[in-house]
Amino acid sequence: MKKLDFLAGKWAGEARLLRGPGEPVVLVQTEEAQFKLGGLILEIEGIGRTMPDNKPALEALGIISFDDETGTYYMRAFNDGRFLETDVKLLADGKSLTWSFALGQIRTSSVLRINEKGEWTELAEITIESQPARKLLELSVRRQE
Repeated sequence: MKKLDFLAGKWAGEARLLRGPGEPVVLVQTEEAQFKLGGLILEIEGIGRTMPDNKPALEALGIISFDDETGTYYMRAFNDGRFLETDVKLLADGKSLTWSFALGQIRTSSVLRINEKGEWTELAEITIESQPARKLLELSVRRQE
């Protein structure tokens, strides 16, 4: 789990979220990542608030753990009254993660990176049935601590 230290802390910036046809919704985004249970899990809570009225529009909680036996990171993510589980891959640069989810005919694929400026960037794409992938979420936050 120590390999995920690069995510720990409080982050803030903005996100663009696709909520149906039309232009994406621009959100003020915060991400807080902290180790729990003596470093056994990494809890990541993301909250996106609408700009004009500061109301929550995106609330997600992810819990990442590591399986010593298989050498695999796993995430359980909670959002919109549901939860999904998936494996998470730490990329060779040591500062990027990928994961994906499937729910019926809907599939998502996400890439989280710490870029050269030290910003946490995230891109999630959604595929519905046989349609081409589209951007679901673009996020860019900076460390606050």
